[in-house]
Amino acid sequence: MWKIGSIKINSQVVLAPMAGITSLSYREFMKPFGVGYSVTEMISDAGIVHHNQKTIDYLKTSKLDRPVALQLFGSKIDITLKAMDIINNELRIKYDFLDLNFGCPVRKVTSSGAGSSWLKNPKKLEKYVKAIAKHSKKPVTAKIRLGIDNEHINVDEVINVLTKAGVKAIAIHARTTKELYSGKPHYDLLKDYGKKMKVPLIISGNIFSLDDAIKALKITKAQAVMVARGGVGNPHLITQIDKYLSKKQKIDNISQLENIKYCRELSKALILEKGERTAIAILRSIAPKFFFGFKEAKKIRCEISQNIKSYQDLDKILKRVTKELGYGKQSN
Repeated sequence: MWKIGSIKINSQVVLAPMAGITSLSYREFMKPFGVGYSVTEMISDAGIVHHNQKTIDYLKTSKLDRPVALQLFGSKIDITLKAMDIINNELRIKYDFLDLNFGCPVRKVTSSGAGSSWLKNPKKLEKYVKAIAKHSKKPVTAKIRLGIDNEHINVDEVINVLTKAGVKAIAIHARTTKELYSGKPHYDLLKDYGKKMKVPLIISGNIFSLDDAIKALKITKAQAVMVARGGVGNPHLITQIDKYLSKKQKIDNISQLENIKYCRELSKALILEKGERTAIAILRSIAPKFFFGFKEAKKIRCEISQNIKSYQDLDKILKRVTKELGYGKQSN
């Protein structure tokens, strides 16, 4: 168990924010696998201020979802503060942390002065975060990167600025903005930072296996590890990491049948949340990831990503693959 501010967190595994993926139903689906707390998709402060319904939908939480962090991105303090007031006073959203995104490397975000673009100006960043921390009713956390590129790694300065401004935890993706999500993360540049920092460190970047998590934590001494793409289609990874960190137990991979069951559960949850048409569009990219390691996996993944137009289409594929595995008929 560890804490952010006064809030106790029961697992050292944090579910990362992922655009187009970590909606409420996805977070609820992942929670029982051993998630300590989850972070919403990136939410535009301007979208909230303009009452854009799609943006407002990103703010939905539930009892099962807690603890949860709402992750905002923006570039103007007056807009961010106004968005916070709408969240708290108008919409009355229930949440536990306010997370600020200073790590997104996507040009669409950085070109507006948001995301990891903030890393270029630590003094301006400190002023921005200090105002938010003072105004916030919840502990403020932040997600950052090492710097803009390898010649401008300023993670030490940014950590110092954020800590002085009042953040209660910092998640660090161990790459630069320029690297996006390619290459190996530079855990070595954050060696023992979990011991040096005055607030908890959550380490992020390429956590695709238990060994990846162990390595990242061993090098950085972080208080927690953030799982993103590695858990998509492999929710059992969360359980494997959680069990090892909490009880030093190494548990085996699950059966292919169980992964099919999880694919079905997530599919139904997404449809309930978003409606079949929208959910199927999302599932065309998520569902194929449940089938890595299967016989004829490439064929199954292509069939799902290219051919499904309804839950019935997906269900037919799941039933066929289940039968091919020798398990006979399975319920819907």
